[in-house]
Amino acid sequence: MEPYRDPSKPVEERVSDLLRRMTLEEKIGQLCQYSGFTEEIEEAVKKGLVGSLLNVTGVENVNRVQELAVKGSRLGIPLLMGLDVIHGYKTIFPIPLAMASSWEPEVVRRAAEVAAREAAAEGIRWTFAPMVDIARDPRWGRIAEGFGEDPYLSSVMAWAAVKGFQGESFSPHPERVAACAKHYVAYGAAEGGRDYNTVDISERTLREVYMPPFKAAVAAGVATVMSAFNDLNGVPASGNEYTLKTVLKGEWGFRGFVVSDWNAIGELIVHGIAADGAEAAKLAISAGVDMDMVSDLYRRHLPDLVRSGVVPVEVIDEAVRRVLTVKFQLGLFENPYADPERAREIVKCREHLDIALEIARKCIVLLKNEGALPLRKDLKRVAVIGPLADDRDAPLGCWRALGDPNDAVTVLEGVKKKVSPATEVLYAKGCDVSSEDRSGFAEAVEVAERSDAVVLVVGEPAYMSGEAASRAYLDLPGVQEELVKAVWDAVKDAGIPVVEVVMSGRPLTIAWSAEHAPAILAAWHLGVRAGDALADVLFGDYNPGGKLPVTWPRTVGQVPIYYNHKRTGRPPAPDRFTSKYIDEDWRPLFPFGHGLSYTRFEYSNLRLEPERLEPGETLAVSLTVTNAGSREGDEVVQLYVRDLVASVTRPVKELKGFKRLTLKPGESRRVVFEVPSELLAFYDRAMRLTVEAGEYEVMVGSSSQDIRLRGGFRVTRTERFIASGRVSFTRALVL
Repeated sequence: MEPYRDPSKPVEERVSDLLRRMTLEEKIGQLCQYSGFTEEIEEAVKKGLVGSLLNVTGVENVNRVQELAVKGSRLGIPLLMGLDVIHGYKTIFPIPLAMASSWEPEVVRRAAEVAAREAAAEGIRWTFAPMVDIARDPRWGRIAEGFGEDPYLSSVMAWAAVKGFQGESFSPHPERVAACAKHYVAYGAAEGGRDYNTVDISERTLREVYMPPFKAAVAAGVATVMSAFNDLNGVPASGNEYTLKTVLKGEWGFRGFVVSDWNAIGELIVHGIAADGAEAAKLAISAGVDMDMVSDLYRRHLPDLVRSGVVPVEVIDEAVRRVLTVKFQLGLFENPYADPERAREIVKCREHLDIALEIARKCIVLLKNEGALPLRKDLKRVAVIGPLADDRDAPLGCWRALGDPNDAVTVLEGVKKKVSPATEVLYAKGCDVSSEDRSGFAEAVEVAERSDAVVLVVGEPAYMSGEAASRAYLDLPGVQEELVKAVWDAVKDAGIPVVEVVMSGRPLTIAWSAEHAPAILAAWHLGVRAGDALADVLFGDYNPGGKLPVTWPRTVGQVPIYYNHKRTGRPPAPDRFTSKYIDEDWRPLFPFGHGLSYTRFEYSNLRLEPERLEPGETLAVSLTVTNAGSREGDEVVQLYVRDLVASVTRPVKELKGFKRLTLKPGESRRVVFEVPSELLAFYDRAMRLTVEAGEYEVMVGSSSQDIRLRGGFRVTRTERFIASGRVSFTRALVL
């Protein structure tokens, strides 16, 4: 037996043995990924010139293609089969932005675990998730794919997602897939919120805001990282040696491999930093992009570049070593095929659907409630109105892998299942999502006037968020706001409660609704069990506890808007010459961390120990939370810290901890946060990672604005770190 086929030998030894046997073309083939399966790709697979395929689905298809590589090529190196399994494979969960609204890492981990189980059962062993881009601009459509605007929250969720996809330790397992942290780096800062657009930010902002979630993913053991489309401060991310080699592989010690985004290497020519395909290939491989996604430039140009001495063969060997290591870690050489019978048992099983319902309920955010919710199940008539009320496609959101809209439960269906048999459920679409047709308004108004309560379901369809779905306006599309106003005007004097359910992949500007509607739920795109989850919340069988992971603006003119902004020299105040607008409130419509409940919570007895913190020590922040209402409910306790005086300007507050609690009526619980001193680090004037001595304020509350308790402590001595890699995320991210 060849040593590389012996599973008893260490992975490093197996990789080295296989590498010695490979021709230059076979090595470069491992660095090439193609989409789909054509006759040309089939011939390349047989010659051992393909390392990975994406978008080949169905267990029989995957096995057939894999067999060509394993039995038909000289060395029998299996293919790494990939797919965008972002928030579910066939059982579709809430979009990542919605899952971040749970403020519960276990939610993200379980969803990733189920998605991995289903995908792996059909031979898909690599997912291009989690997306961990920080997004402060909701115009950017891909905000739906990430975990929001905050580096700490996103870092914790990134860690959880990696562990869900790969397991606690990345080793051969039939129900695990290789994860991919994307898009490295700062893609979420694209100018104007326009997808693929340029990014120009300071290194301090890059390292303190946009890099931490990637660093957390690396610390969690993520197998792969995807280089982004955007250019960063003049250098495209897929040709950026500083971010890929100096930081990712150098400072952070990333051991996996880097894959480009779709044709991102070819786009180096369009960016204007490469004259042709050969130069683009040289730039990318030299910068540290190990695998070329679909541009085919590595196959076409790297052999000649190596033979001419332009690209050292050692660079190729290093990239191939990284790719092969992941394949061995997945156990592909021992188990390259999927079991069709097992796939039929696992994919979309009842247990997974139940988990999808449990998770969807935790992601719903109650934005406003003036006593309209929860609704009674024994109402005589309930009106369900709106273009998304009976829509099966919208709940699946963007990037739904192999999700089938026929599996989705609509809000209308959920309500019908929830109410008593004597309750009549009336339905009117009212209008289409994005048309200007108002002809359905009359029916919607008539249905509303005949009801005892109105559930009005509006928002964005799935295609309006995700990749290539940037929006210049954040209003309800089409004439939906006019529909909301027409229904409200028709029933307001009769005292009929109107509950607005907003489905979307991003924050929307719904200022009129926030002022007039008695109750509003942020439903996001909740997946296959959306209607059941929303019905549970609407009728009080589940008390909502979700919180916003991203700020909701009043108007698009406030964008970008985020809670952890700097103070400025003239903070907003009544004086005209301060930082605000003359035609709009500067404050958000709904702040980061906001979310209501059907019960109420009280905070008391804040204690900080020690009050004088030495470098390397951990601050313990404890408090008591009490459910002072009459219903069991969930509260997300949020811990913020502010550095009062520093060598560079610091944010008004920064999230440093959170915990979601379930408390029965009258129940109290002592909550303890542990804040390692490293978590206070930032980059000083000399760009040294530093925890500075001085006074710090602690704020604990129910949102970034709803602060209930305040305290303070002092860091006694300044501590500086040689490189950002010194900060231990395994210690700093208290999961």
